[in-house]
Amino acid sequence: AIPYIGTDLVEWIWGGFSVDKATLTRFFAFHFILPFIIAALAMVHLLFLHETGSNNPTGISSDADKIPFHPYYTIKDILGALLLILALMLLVLFAPDLLGDPDNYTP
Repeated sequence: AIPYIGTDLVEWIWGGFSVDKATLTRFFAFHFILPFIIAALAMVHLLFLHETGSNNPTGISSDADKIPFHPYYTIKDILGALLLILALMLLVLFAPDLLGDPDNYTP
């Protein structure tokens, strides 16, 4: 409980005095939009990181050869994602009951 603003804040987030249809609608919308916001922030972070480079806390200058992000790491990430999707597809298509709940299994 936050003093002075706690009850007003709860009513604003819930959309009323108690949990209601407005609350479910707000939380569903938040639940839906949050991954897109996180993905956008991660992309902006990577863009800034590759544009300016990362901070070196040791203070030792590194003049080592650096390779560009694209195409080397782009292809590597796409290949990893494709392998993950392939593994998931193989699991779903050839062993669909492997991860199912054994209590509710009816062949």
